[in-house]
Amino acid sequence: MANLNVQLIPAEVVEQVLQKQNEINALLQPYMVSLTVEQRKTLSKMGDKTLSFVVKSLEYAKQNPVLVPQYIDLEGFAVDIMDVNLIKQMQIPSEALSSILSDTLMQAGHEAYESALAFYNAVKVAARNNVPGAKVIYEDLSQRFPGAGRKTNNVEQPVNQEP
Repeated sequence: MANLNVQLIPAEVVEQVLQKQNEINALLQPYMVSLTVEQRKTLSKMGDKTLSFVVKSLEYAKQNPVLVPQYIDLEGFAVDIMDVNLIKQMQIPSEALSSILSDTLMQAGHEAYESALAFYNAVKVAARNNVPGAKVIYEDLSQRFPGAGRKTNNVEQPVNQEP
């Protein structure tokens, strides 16, 4: 069983990362919007192709103010486009970091769970063979698999290995 996640992140590093994340959140908070799930469903979505359309529309609107409806705030329109570009600049590296954090979390979790299952199976065999202390450990750990196993020699076999 290969263990790819072999370095413990030092507490100082975690503390610095959390501090910097808090600093970033504090810096951006006045400029950010928080949406409900329902709001997110109803809003128009803008990808790269749509961004191009939006930028062209603003340029045409600036060049042809007579065509701009009175209810459109051109300054606000321009600010929205600038914010989209600025937020994308911040979001891309943030998403890359989020992805690698997620991958590392998944790998570390997988390795820890596989080690726990290997230990659990060893304890199960020990309990079957009446090794002193093994039955108590097995009974405690087997609560993770309530009703999910089948009984073999009065020892539960886990069927579902979901976390």
